[in-house]
Amino acid sequence: MIETSEKFKINSPKVVHETIDGEVVIVNLDRGDYYSLVKAGADIWEGLAKGMARVDILENMVQRYDASRENIETALNDLIEKLELEELITIEKTDEVIPLNTTNNESETKVNTEKLSFEIPTLQKYTDMEELLALDPIHEVDEMGWPNAKQ
Repeated sequence: MIETSEKFKINSPKVVHETIDGEVVIVNLDRGDYYSLVKAGADIWEGLAKGMARVDILENMVQRYDASRENIETALNDLIEKLELEELITIEKTDEVIPLNTTNNESETKVNTEKLSFEIPTLQKYTDMEELLALDPIHEVDEMGWPNAKQ
């Protein structure tokens, strides 16, 4: 069966990200904005960063979190839409045969029967460092080597 499939990609090189203690910090270097995702949002980002299909991310979330498939799917779709709107990810649509996920997740599920409580992921956006992130730290520095804006 041929369907339209989506491939997710982090919008590199203008977007960089790092996971620290379960929180994903994402920086849009072009805009100077930075973002934070925690819990379910961090798990979704991890799936997107790995290039997983939407359906596979959804399956992982349904197995991990204690919430209805519909609630998780709505939250997943909303977050993907926001990430694309903020130009943090790109979505490439391709026509291809989509095999169902045949990885062996059953062993994981049986071991970890305690599901995490699901909170709707929110993309926290911070703009307070826009000017600092937009500086050219190699050329615009003071005598001490700190970045500064041209007057």
